[in-house]
Order: sequence, then C-alpha cells, then structure tokens
Amino acid sequence: MLPQANNFRRKEFIYGYNNVENPERKVWPLPTPMTSAQTNSPRISAIVPARNEEAVIAACVESLAQQMEIAEILVVNDQSTDRTADIVRKLIPKYPQLRLLETTGPPPGWIGKNHAVWLAAQQAAGDWLLFTDADAVHEKNSAAQALQIAAQSNAALVSFSPEQLMGTWYEKAVIPFVYGRLSRNFSFDEINDPQSDAAAANGQFILIRRDAYHAIGGHASIAGEVLEDVALAKLVKRAGYPIWFGSGKGFVQVRMYRSFSAMWAGWRKNLYQLEGGSPAEVYKQLLAESAFLLGPLVLIALAIYKWHRLDLAILLGLFFLLITHAMHLQALRRSHFSPAFTAYLIPGSLLYTAVLCASYRSHTRGKLEWKGREYPVGTSRASKG
Repeated sequence: MLPQANNFRRKEFIYGYNNVENPERKVWPLPTPMTSAQTNSPRISAIVPARNEEAVIAACVESLAQQMEIAEILVVNDQSTDRTADIVRKLIPKYPQLRLLETTGPPPGWIGKNHAVWLAAQQAAGDWLLFTDADAVHEKNSAAQALQIAAQSNAALVSFSPEQLMGTWYEKAVIPFVYGRLSRNFSFDEINDPQSDAAAANGQFILIRRDAYHAIGGHASIAGEVLEDVALAKLVKRAGYPIWFGSGKGFVQVRMYRSFSAMWAGWRKNLYQLEGGSPAEVYKQLLAESAFLLGPLVLIALAIYKWHRLDLAILLGLFFLLITHAMHLQALRRSHFSPAFTAYLIPGSLLYTAVLCASYRSHTRGKLEWKGREYPVGTSRASKG
C-alpha cells in the first residue's frame, strides 16, 4: 500500500530538489525491450495533478477507475482552494485504488504541475505511469489501446492528443485554429519515426514505462519547463527510446477551457513556446497572419478606389476567401477537426494573433501567471508554480 497523504507531505522533504540535472550532460542508458511481464500483465499507475479542479476531477477519476489495466490512481492536490480534495476523498470508499496525495507547493526551480507529478511518481508502483490532466475523460479502452500500441511499436512512451470538446464560439474559433497551425510543427509521422529528431507529446495523456521515466530523470530533469510534455518526449527520444504520438479521438476527451479568461491564460502560457520559442518565429507567424488578414483588404480597396472596379473587387474577395478557407480546411484535417470549423476562420485568426502577441510579451517580459501563481519565465530553469 502507498503512504497516506500525511506521509506524502513528509516525503516531500526527503527527495532532493538539487537533483535537477542538465539533460545535455547526462549519459543515457541504452534502451531496453519490454519484458514479458510488462507486455502480458502490465500495471498502470495513473497520476493526476489537480489544482482547483472541482468541476472536472470526479469525471476524470471515474473514467480511470473503470479500466482494469489501471491498478492505482494517484490524485495530487496541489494547494487547491476549492472542493477538489473533498470530492476526491468522497470517491475513495467507492474506488479503493484511488489515493489522495497532498503537496505544499513547488520549491524554487519547479513548475507546480511538474513538482506534483514527480512526487506522485516516487510513490507509484505500476510498470507504467499514466500522466493525465484532471479535465480529461477517458474511454473504457484507452489504457488497453495505449498498451497495445506500445507493444506493437515497442514504444516506451505513448501519447494521445485528446479529442477537444468545445462549447462556446471562442473555443471553436481558437482551439481548432491553434491546433491547425501547430500541425505544421508537430507531425505524427515524423515524431513516430525513430530516425527523426522530432519529438512531442500531449500532457493530457502520456503513458510511459516506469524504467524509462526514471532512467531519464523523470520530471526532475525538466523541473522548470513550461511545455513539460514536449520536453519529456524530447528526453525520451534523445535517450534512444521509441515514442508514439497520435490522435486520441475515441480514447480520451478534454474540454480544456470553460471561460474566455481561462482560455486566454492557457494559450498565453504555452503558445510562444509551441510556435518555436523565439522572436523570429513569432514575427514569421504574425507576418503570415497579417498577410492573410490585410492583404486581401488592400487589393479589394485598390480595385474599388483606384481602379474603380467593383466587379474585380468582388472577384478578388471571393478568390481569397476560397483560397484561405481551403488552406484552413487542410490544416483542420491534419489536426483531426471537423471541416465545419472553417466557419470560424476569421475570428480564429484574429484571436490567435492577439494571444500569440500576449504570449510573446509575457515570455519576453519574464513574468507569467497561471492558476493563481506568478513565476519568472524566459530561462530553461526558473522558479515556477
């Protein structure tokens, strides 16, 4: 049995925080194939960091508890100020594999999420570790399918990009648009190619072999990374372990943001780094969006006011509308979104441009806010919450 929450608090001060090593200096062990025990009867420890997740935590836990491959569920209450911990405690009698762990918050050099999952990983007993977010709802066969993919590909890390649930117009405008843009940077085929250096994962569903996780130093090696999922995948692949990343449609669903302010804060935190993490990449994206938004308007204005050709203006408008929608439709298909979201192309582009600028300003200013914590950014190791 794993220690209770009080024991967990005491162990926080046992695991050394100075063990945040530079991955560039590590000597990686050679990858090892899965053993028969791992393929025939693997045990999964699901780890769920939770900070003020009272609206979603019950659905997440219940979706994990119905899967026989998941032997234990470790929910880490990261200083929640709402009813998150109370909800989990009420579920424990119903699900004996569920445990509630507590953390007193991240020490210097750590993001809160990274710190929480790292502490839980020290307590986990499974052959595999499943890192998932509190807003994820898992289908009954998601863990079994992930294990099957791992067995077929000999992958040490399997990650699903969850199906995105969206309720408001701004979610439908921004989320498919962002994923469409990111599909140019993160190709599933390249990521899954052992000969390619490309690596990525989605922190909403990461299943990783326990031995591989600890061999690369786990989240202690990426303690201060904002994009911890991509950073973890890079460490795994750099160490020589195969990874597999693909669509999670039919396996796991997530509604990431339930308000405009939460959506804005979330993309402001991540978008700068997702788009390359450099001013040059941001300027390139902003130039592309400006050309998309302003270029057609300039030509149409010229057709009307300089050439006095209203018919030409209409033709130009229809032509650019057709081209931009066709390009966006292709991006939506790459990222597994419905073609219906092409209707949100213009508001999506405007909001994407605005939040990318906000993300750039936050990272270059060196200060970022997330879930009630403020922390410095702009360096590979910073004190984050």
